[in-house]
Amino acid sequence: MTKYTRSEILQTAQEYVTKDRAATHGDMESNLTTIAELWGVYLERHVDPSDVAVMMTMLKIARIKLNPKNSDNWIDGCGYLSLGAELIVDKPEPEPPVKFQGGKT
Repeated sequence: MTKYTRSEILQTAQEYVTKDRAATHGDMESNLTTIAELWGVYLERHVDPSDVAVMMTMLKIARIKLNPKNSDNWIDGCGYLSLGAELIVDKPEPEPPVKFQGGKT
């Protein structure tokens, strides 16, 4: 049996999260926000949409523990992490180039 490469896992996850799934599942941010609100009511605490992405990743990790050979869980875990990152992570500013000050060598 041929194994997935890490690139194939990430490419498949990319396909899953970049296809227009809004027609089936609704807008990603709105969907995660709705889930967060429902979980918040149930848990009686505030839940952020990014928390939903983390918790869904943890669900996939739990499934991996029970069945590590199921590629779907690995792929979906990568996808959920990317959704959470898109919601909350800012890209770092590029480092300014260091100018050579000169001097004796």
